[in-house]
Amino acid sequence: MAERFDADGFARVDRLVDDAVVEALRDRFDRLFRGEFETGVTPDEVNWQQGTGDPALTRQLCNGWKADRLVAAVVLSSSLGEALARLAGWPGARIIQDNLLWKPPSAFPVGFHRDNAYLPWYRPQEMATCWIALDPATTLGGTIEFARGSHQWATGAEPAMEFHAPENYRASMEQAAIAEGIEPEVVPLEVATGGGSFHHGWIWHGSNANRSDLHRRALVLHCASSDARFHRPGFDDGNGPVYTRYAQPNDDYMDEAHFPILWRQDGYRTAGLPEPVGDHFVV
Repeated sequence: MAERFDADGFARVDRLVDDAVVEALRDRFDRLFRGEFETGVTPDEVNWQQGTGDPALTRQLCNGWKADRLVAAVVLSSSLGEALARLAGWPGARIIQDNLLWKPPSAFPVGFHRDNAYLPWYRPQEMATCWIALDPATTLGGTIEFARGSHQWATGAEPAMEFHAPENYRASMEQAAIAEGIEPEVVPLEVATGGGSFHHGWIWHGSNANRSDLHRRALVLHCASSDARFHRPGFDDGNGPVYTRYAQPNDDYMDEAHFPILWRQDGYRTAGLPEPVGDHFVV
């Protein structure tokens, strides 16, 4: 897996969570997108709610782990944190955010983008991601797509990225590929329910419209190095305004109450995190 991750920027995994956990997570998705937050804590980003959200868009919540104990038990897993840390070459992994994504039938595409481009507010500016399918992930259903090897393309002046419902969902990536002088190879991730992938923070990825009659839900874990620290010059850029509210006035320390460490090679793990549920992938 590490060889595929390094060469391609992503690695497909047949099984990440078992069927019982998938079923339970689907029920939690129903509740969370209705605004029912088990812990009483609202997720950091609530981009869609039943009754008010645009049905043509992919539904999204960020940091559902703060609102729901089952979501927390999955995304705060030490085994997933270890997998991401080892793939990324970090001494450990801390969660930056999770995403609860729900693309109903006929929902529009999600534009190609690079996760790291949104993260100038901490250093090292690196992210590694675990993407878990809660429904069969198919090309017809608008599964996630990767531009193979694009994590090795130049970084810096990224093309403008339109996230929700762009007219051409691959446009930004294709512009970057032209700058690289290459023809991009786009690979759709097709996995059964409970499977998924790990991907690099600099890989270009996005998804087409859901042209099937099935819903496509995914639970996503985004991690940074356990050594990550706030970087104040980037606080106003990317998604920094959402997450830098947890910074202390005179310290660049990332509070483990909001960015807990899932696994570290010396055995450390933030105290009080939930025990894992079901069968999780282990490196």
